[in-house]
Amino acid sequence: MTRILVFSGSIRTGSFNARLAAVAAAELARLDADVTHISLADYPMPIYDGDLEAAEGQPDNALKLKRHFCAHQGILIVSPEYNAGVTPLLKNTIDWVSRVREQGEPPLAAYHGRVFAVCSASPGGFGGIRSQIAVRQSLSLGCGALVIPETCTVSAAHQAFDESGNLKDERTRGTLTACCKSLIDKARTLI
Repeated sequence: MTRILVFSGSIRTGSFNARLAAVAAAELARLDADVTHISLADYPMPIYDGDLEAAEGQPDNALKLKRHFCAHQGILIVSPEYNAGVTPLLKNTIDWVSRVREQGEPPLAAYHGRVFAVCSASPGGFGGIRSQIAVRQSLSLGCGALVIPETCTVSAAHQAFDESGNLKDERTRGTLTACCKSLIDKARTLI
């Protein structure tokens, strides 16, 4: 069974992106993936600083996250948008995980040999697409990761979810399903 890790780049209470991550995790499970859904709130880390890394080493939570990445064939990241870019929390996570190396491991091991998908939700009309551009750039150009072109953006996110936390709009649900299917299909080629 294909293992997929899902998390949101927001830990804010009531986050639309955390809601979308939960919906995506449920959809991936419905499509027969073995899903691990985590919250970055459970992996606090200091802001990346090369001097801090040199003095204190890599945070334990960065190592734990890197091991999570490596234990999955696919990773779906739901990226909020801050000022037309990526959240500090998500960028810091990407940066710390990129630095972690265990003995004998090549650089960027957490980003190679697996497939990534990026989704987003925003109250605005663009649905967080600008944050996706920044995340895709960090993942593919910065870390050498394979990021699928399929995505899901949820605009007007404050109205997009029903009382049960599901997406109301059929077209948006279809877009999410297509993204999840593509992630699973591409991740299966790695097994």
